Amino acid sequence: MRVVIVTDAWLPQTNGVVRTLSTTVERLRAEGIDVHVIAPDDFRTRPCPTYPEIRLALFAGRAVGRKLRELQPAAVHVATEGPLGLAARNWCLRSGHPFTSAYHTQFPEYIRARAPVPLSVSYAFMRWFHGAATRTMVATPSMQRRLEARGLRNITRWSRGVDSELFRPLCKKFLELPRPIWLYVGRVAVEKGIEDFLTLDLPGTKLVVGDGPARATLEVQFPEARFVGYRHGEDLVRHVSACDVFVFPSRTDTFGLVMLEAMACGLPVAAYPVTGPIDVVVDGVTGVLSHDDLESAAMDALDLDPVDCREHALRYSWEACTRQFVNALVQPSGVELHRAIQGSLSV
Repeated sequence: MRVVIVTDAWLPQTNGVVRTLSTTVERLRAEGIDVHVIAPDDFRTRPCPTYPEIRLALFAGRAVGRKLRELQPAAVHVATEGPLGLAARNWCLRSGHPFTSAYHTQFPEYIRARAPVPLSVSYAFMRWFHGAATRTMVATPSMQRRLEARGLRNITRWSRGVDSELFRPLCKKFLELPRPIWLYVGRVAVEKGIEDFLTLDLPGTKLVVGDGPARATLEVQFPEARFVGYRHGEDLVRHVSACDVFVFPSRTDTFGLVMLEAMACGLPVAAYPVTGPIDVVVDGVTGVLSHDDLESAAMDALDLDPVDCREHALRYSWEACTRQFVNALVQPSGVELHRAIQGSLSV
């Protein structure tokens, strides 16, 4: 049984989509399932306008179709709505091959943050793109309700997990900075709402872990904040664990995997009560949510118990997420893939 995942977001990009896909691929392969990834590194790419660190494989439709024909997949999953995802979608429709898709990113809101494109236009594209899929996977109940209100159908749940062995509480003394230390982890880009975090009047130190197109401008605009770029593995865990509160200022994320990773390290979260945080954060226990006062939410989060934060994060496992993913896949015969596998997954 071969599963092919087609994605425009892949290594070496650092974001929640790539982490979700790469972890899922790793766990499927560990269970003996043949997984092939069609990603930008297979093709000649060009930098994405306004976001050069993202490479786009343009005009690859024929090559994608050729790869899919050669691979003869039992199931095709189209992970993103970019050029490769569009090429795979078109091949599946021409070939009569069913496929699943996923809604990882609120592109309509991201596009509107950068250009005056009406949401109605972007969501019309999303309905067209995902409407051809047998199922569209989303991470949270609130995201499902939001998309259904926009006219998307055949939605199923594919949650997220956290590597609780890697992300764990470590020594606070790793960072010798004035406390409290307020942490942001993620892309340094306008759609992430990072300016909402940097403009907060908070004591101590604001730490930004990540990079992106807005970093150079924001470093000049907010010289008191500490920008340390991307961190990975144990180095990332040491930085996260050494902080006091994780501030998540995005209003457009579909989940926010970094919140789970922060909670697994014992950090409470301050965020807006929007899609993502309202499904991940237990208000008043593992974080504080506020529509219009993120500053007070961050200060109140200081009083929360780190033990409660970690215990909550431990409820999210990649094993359960992998089972959800497999359960949603469908073969050309219409037989759900997990039945054909006959329980080979041990999760």
